[in-house]
Amino acid sequence: MKEILDGLTGKAITPCNKEYEQARLEWNRANQKYPIIIVYCYSVEDIKNAVCWARSHGIGIRIRSGGHHYQGYSNGNGILVIDVSYMKRIKLDESKNTVFVQSGVENRELYNYLGERGYPFPGGTCPTVGVAGFAMGGGWGYSSRFMGLGCDSLTSIDMLDYQGTLLKADDNHNSGLFWALKGAGGGNFGVVTSMTFQLPLKVTRVTLVDLEYLNADPKIMTSFLDTWQDWLINLDPRITINGSLYNSAVDGKGIYGRGLFYGSAEEAAEILKPFALGGAVLSLQEMTFFQAIQKIQAGYPDSEKFQSTGRFVKRRYRMEEIESIVELIQERAEGSIFAAVSVYALGGNISKIDRTSTAFYYRDAAYIMGIQSVWEEDRYASVNRSWVNERFQYLKQLTVGSYINFPYNCLPDYEEEYFGENIYRLQQINKEYDPMNVFCFPQAIRLTSSDRL
Repeated sequence: MKEILDGLTGKAITPCNKEYEQARLEWNRANQKYPIIIVYCYSVEDIKNAVCWARSHGIGIRIRSGGHHYQGYSNGNGILVIDVSYMKRIKLDESKNTVFVQSGVENRELYNYLGERGYPFPGGTCPTVGVAGFAMGGGWGYSSRFMGLGCDSLTSIDMLDYQGTLLKADDNHNSGLFWALKGAGGGNFGVVTSMTFQLPLKVTRVTLVDLEYLNADPKIMTSFLDTWQDWLINLDPRITINGSLYNSAVDGKGIYGRGLFYGSAEEAAEILKPFALGGAVLSLQEMTFFQAIQKIQAGYPDSEKFQSTGRFVKRRYRMEEIESIVELIQERAEGSIFAAVSVYALGGNISKIDRTSTAFYYRDAAYIMGIQSVWEEDRYASVNRSWVNERFQYLKQLTVGSYINFPYNCLPDYEEEYFGENIYRLQQINKEYDPMNVFCFPQAIRLTSSDRL
């Protein structure tokens, strides 16, 4: 085995190692993959050696940071995983108001570092998601309407290409690649090794928003969605929330919303008045940004088994359409412990950037809407996936495009669904930076048919 691994540096894990079973797992335990080698990289040199080794042995590559790809595409069967999760350097430059982040840093680690210094950050909600994967897919979070998507704060990115060359991408160097990585960089083009973000100004207090309707019947759920779509029009950009219409084996049926408001609890209460529907319980807590993020992240489990989707909404729905959406989750699939239709607010400063200015295309959408099912026993996986797919077909008729950070493996034309008209430019950039199609996975940006001839 040692001879086979010659040329690899870092920490290589194979099925012969006792650590393998744990190392191969992703956060979504519904995805069980069996790579032949997992290389934990400590440096850019380790990544370079892994890329060159995989190419010389004709073995496919996957790139993993936090291991949160919903479809498990940061892992695979019979491939080499380049795991950058040990590359965790963070450096703050207060003179420029920027932060340098290596690609193994997780949301919680960056929040801890910046939060202790008084800075907010437009990151994600789940603590163990890798910042790199989050930002390369656009990056929605509870600060997005106020500060933009995660990718909008990027000022530069370092990436290792298929030849093992380290490239700098920013507005002045490899600017096309920089454009592409901001919304389409998750696993495409090369291995991101580090990023630099422009930081927002420090804030002293934010308001953590929690909104819940226990035992909500279909009528309340319908009223909530109807209110939601009108509420988003001309909404104060300082607030970003999401809401879930859920059917839980433990808690029954209800609605739960959470988010952040960059202002006082009194102001937030006024903004949220339209949601004073029957049975609403509103909690507004003023605290530091860091305290709010800690509370948000504490609600996530260590892992789950699930299937989920995310689509973009651009129009107002008629009442009968809303009623049909609500009906989707009134009955769970067999073995499901939780099912939901969830909505995530867009607009605000997200929409102030043109849809062709970054690879993230759906800037003009009002919100994201998706459906999910969670199960515990493997024997129910198939029926739950079918349950999601059946309902997804209805949502697809009402929406345009899919969010790459909520990927779905049942999209026949996934490139157009994820990237809209930006896909044509992305294919040309992919041809330029990965002409050998080294960084390939089931929903990677593909070379065009003419390029493959």
